[in-house]
Amino acid sequence: MGKNLLGNERAPHRSLFKALGFTDEEIAKPIIGIISAKSEIVPGHMHLDQITNAIKEGIIANGGKPVIMPSIGVCDGIAMGHSGMKYSLPSRELIADSVETMAFAHNIDALVLVPNCDKIVPGMLMGAIRVNLPTIMISGGAMLAGNGCGGTKIDFNTVYESIGKLTSGQISEDDFKYIENNACPTCGSCSGMYTANSMNCLAEALGIALKGNGTIPAVYSERLRLAKQAGKVIMDLYKHQLTIKQIITLDSLKNAITLDMALGCSSNSILHLTAIAVELGINIEKEFSLDIINKISSITPNLCKLSPSGKYHVEDLNLAGGVMAVMKELSKAKLINGNALTVMNKPISFSYKDAKILNDDVIRTIDNAYSPVGGIAILKGNLAEQGAVVKRSAVKKEMLKHKGPARVYDNEEDAVYDILNGNINKGDVVVIRYEGPIGGPGMREMLSPTSALIGMGLDDSVALITDGRFSGATQGAAIGHVCPEAAEGGNIALVENGDIIEIDIEKGKLQLNVPAKDLKKRSAKVKPKESSYQGYLLRYKNLVTNAVNGATLKKKF
Repeated sequence: MGKNLLGNERAPHRSLFKALGFTDEEIAKPIIGIISAKSEIVPGHMHLDQITNAIKEGIIANGGKPVIMPSIGVCDGIAMGHSGMKYSLPSRELIADSVETMAFAHNIDALVLVPNCDKIVPGMLMGAIRVNLPTIMISGGAMLAGNGCGGTKIDFNTVYESIGKLTSGQISEDDFKYIENNACPTCGSCSGMYTANSMNCLAEALGIALKGNGTIPAVYSERLRLAKQAGKVIMDLYKHQLTIKQIITLDSLKNAITLDMALGCSSNSILHLTAIAVELGINIEKEFSLDIINKISSITPNLCKLSPSGKYHVEDLNLAGGVMAVMKELSKAKLINGNALTVMNKPISFSYKDAKILNDDVIRTIDNAYSPVGGIAILKGNLAEQGAVVKRSAVKKEMLKHKGPARVYDNEEDAVYDILNGNINKGDVVVIRYEGPIGGPGMREMLSPTSALIGMGLDDSVALITDGRFSGATQGAAIGHVCPEAAEGGNIALVENGDIIEIDIEKGKLQLNVPAKDLKKRSAKVKPKESSYQGYLLRYKNLVTNAVNGATLKKKF
């Protein structure tokens, strides 16, 4: 802002800065906005004041004047399994709007984004893209895994799965309480490769975050040093006027998708990267469609199996060499565009050139990959004509291909009730609809039903399909993002109990075995669900697009 506050006509503005305690010397410096999601309700955000203080030191030491500005942030874990989850994905748009508003309204010179969890990461990036200032992101870091009985590691996902295990008599009340008390031992984003850590890792591939951003644990002092470095780097970005839209491009988005497939990230990452592409003005249908994402997945090996897909956690990925070691391995097969620019004002190849794999089980080499194809697959068929998404790396081999009768529910709660009360049989296909961005509204995550299936011992015989979405903690044959969704007339609205559904993840097939003429008859009888929503959810319902478009808000009215 400095130079924008010069001259007599800016005296009123300067007087307000002086009311904040700014000196003339500080007013003359570049004003760097630090957007922080700090709150006392989100474990991933409770410590962000330490991160922002370190960033401020880095900015001040390099000639800038930092100002902290707030962002909301929803904890998906706390919002999970009840109506509060309807606000989780919609909060992404509020966050984007607030970043845009605060930066433009106060004529900020550059931005440092300090998110940590789920929707906050993409929301801040989306808002920053609209403003297009010099920008860097530094997250709060991952939670450490908890210690279970017998030296095993446990995490947030373990708690959800323990509900079904307690219900089915597999564990005792004492075991259940121990898991509850020890699964989440520190601050930070939940310790597996869930959505928050997925997005924090992908930020490195996007070039908008420094190496280590996705994997250095929240409680390590190394993260404070990284935050101070981010404070220095933002001043370099300001000096060279290198903006976010010069860094996050179609090339870097494709790098992020490639890394996503290698890491086995949350299926939510597809939704968020698509939304970022929409903000950049990229033609989704021609340049970043689900088919293009699926093609990248088909040639990218899955090199990591982190919780919930495997026994390792983000702290293990950090010790094994981190994101850059994975990218270095992928670059050997020419799967990474090494020329994509980063916040270091150098190509990303500079960031990974010296990286090494330090544990070849946590990060496998290409010739010893867990799978020759990526962690996420796109499915299509008459049940998902525009597409559906599944975290392939978290599906057991026996469920990659499945055929069974539908058990249909119009909301998550009814499905969970039947699962926990033993009303779902082996071989069933659970269908949960009217949970999409429009129909929910808000596209709730379905960790409760998938965890209940695992707890009840049904994850190797029952599939779940929804127009909603899944937590990054989800495992099993959990197929989400079905488009068109039920609320916009998709065939998922026409499924009846007993209909045979055929799933073939390896062939990308999701088929409802009902003749087209019968579906047409059913369609004529379907009535739109009545909505009683008001406030923000009503506005969101009327403005949001479907999952294929990243569940972004309409750009034209």
